[in-house]
Amino acid sequence: MEVELKRINKFLSEVGYCSRREADKLIEAGRVTINGVVPEMGTKIALGDIVHVDGKEIKNDKVNFVYLAFNKPIGIVCTTDTSVEKDNIIDFINYPKRIFPIGRLDKPSEGLILLTDDGDIVNKILRASNNHEKEYIVKVDKPISQTFVERMSGGIQLAELNRVTKKCKVEKLSTYQFKIILTQGLNRQIRRMCEYLNYEVETLKRVRIMNIKMDMPIGEYRELTKEEFSELNNLISNSTKEHQESTNKIKGIKPQSKP
Repeated sequence: MEVELKRINKFLSEVGYCSRREADKLIEAGRVTINGVVPEMGTKIALGDIVHVDGKEIKNDKVNFVYLAFNKPIGIVCTTDTSVEKDNIIDFINYPKRIFPIGRLDKPSEGLILLTDDGDIVNKILRASNNHEKEYIVKVDKPISQTFVERMSGGIQLAELNRVTKKCKVEKLSTYQFKIILTQGLNRQIRRMCEYLNYEVETLKRVRIMNIKMDMPIGEYRELTKEEFSELNNLISNSTKEHQESTNKIKGIKPQSKP
């Protein structure tokens, strides 16, 4: 099993002791020790290493991050700005620790959304270039044709966003209902795709994010299981947090996470 290493200056910054620049000054001055030894600049630490500054042990009190799966009701807005939006997800859940949603579901949509206080994991999950799946069940206003399925899955030019949607998986479930699996999350993506083909979305529900499936009643949340989190970590282990250019991207347009 590969041991995760972290630069000592980053560790001191993340635990809130000081900035990375200030940490570098402390290290250079010999005021920091790792397992009793004064480190060189750029030294990395592993879980279990003991760090002292001026003889005082520095602990990471945020080792246990929160990872929640929430079944968002229609009408709840995925924002942390509680002063502006009264129907916000933070006040609705009322979790005792400060958390934030990973991505978004628009106000008329419902279903699975993840929340956390681990900022490091967010972009690994959201970046379209990492190709992580999100699954939706959608009901539209008129019968679904084979042409609709083929065009939805093949990629659609969204003029208002200057983007072409990535190829995706689409399956007809019934006369008016289909399943779609996306690996990107453009602003109102599914609704815009349907509108382009002259269909209107009546209901939109997200039922899966990667390996996490929605299995709780609407309006309720639960913590991820150890098995779910372990598999999630495996799925994002090779994912980048940095933005990579997409062949579908037209310069100047930034992606948004809001199907």
